[in-house]
Amino acid sequence: MLEQARTELSTLRDLLRFAVSRYNEARLFFGHGTDNAWDEAVYLLLHCLHLPLDRLEPFLDAKLTSAERADVLHLIERRVKERLPVAYLTNEAWLGEFSFYVDERVIVPRSFIAELLREQLAPWIEDPDGLADVLDLCTGSACLAILAAHAFPAACIDAVDLSPDALAVARRNVADYDLAARVRLVEGNLFSRLKSRRYDLIIANPPYVNAAAMATLPAEYRREPELALASGDDGLDLTRAILAGAHRHLKPRGLLVVEIGHNREALEAAFPETPFTWLDTTAGDQYVFLLPREELP
Repeated sequence: MLEQARTELSTLRDLLRFAVSRYNEARLFFGHGTDNAWDEAVYLLLHCLHLPLDRLEPFLDAKLTSAERADVLHLIERRVKERLPVAYLTNEAWLGEFSFYVDERVIVPRSFIAELLREQLAPWIEDPDGLADVLDLCTGSACLAILAAHAFPAACIDAVDLSPDALAVARRNVADYDLAARVRLVEGNLFSRLKSRRYDLIIANPPYVNAAAMATLPAEYRREPELALASGDDGLDLTRAILAGAHRHLKPRGLLVVEIGHNREALEAAFPETPFTWLDTTAGDQYVFLLPREELP
């Protein structure tokens, strides 16, 4: 099939059709930036051919050179055979209009906190320009730390991760956005290396996949670092630790914002006296909670 594709397919339209057919035949899973075969194939081909990601129509009937065709088919086959998330093939992931370098050392960026930062966490933060200190726990690629730096232009951000490999990727992204003077990368387990530092805002998108879900994850998710996904039997191990330590590291009236996946019911059962505020996102109001310092358990 691949040899036929090399000799019989010529235009971008041909290659897109082929990619979608291969994706559907292989029953790939989509959850790293797109949710269907067509959108992912469009992105992969436009990226591979160095074309604008928002302009497909003018190029659909353009013929590819033999070298371009070989490059495209190579990526399609890797996606199918290795079940690699497309972001690892392109070394690129997007959150809104922000692009980040990624590889298999970090989880592919995807966070509802990103869309909340685009709104500067309104109305919970009354003076975004006056925010001085932000902490991003489990920073991974540093995507949320970088978004926070743009949302709060006067803030200095500490970005913490346990993985030195992840921090190597984070360092590249911080440099790409010229933020080394404002984003400090810290290797450590949550609050362990922060001493007595306190923050106006703590954000975290920690591992939150429970043991049962880890056992049934699609192959594409299993290509990501397990350290960035698994969080104990009920998915709340890291969230518990964050709740336990946040009070000591928040300033008076400081805010804690944490993403927890599908664990709202389990979290509320574990902390029945805690008045979680659930923030509205494009997917609903059950994925991200907010707590002022004064309401922490």
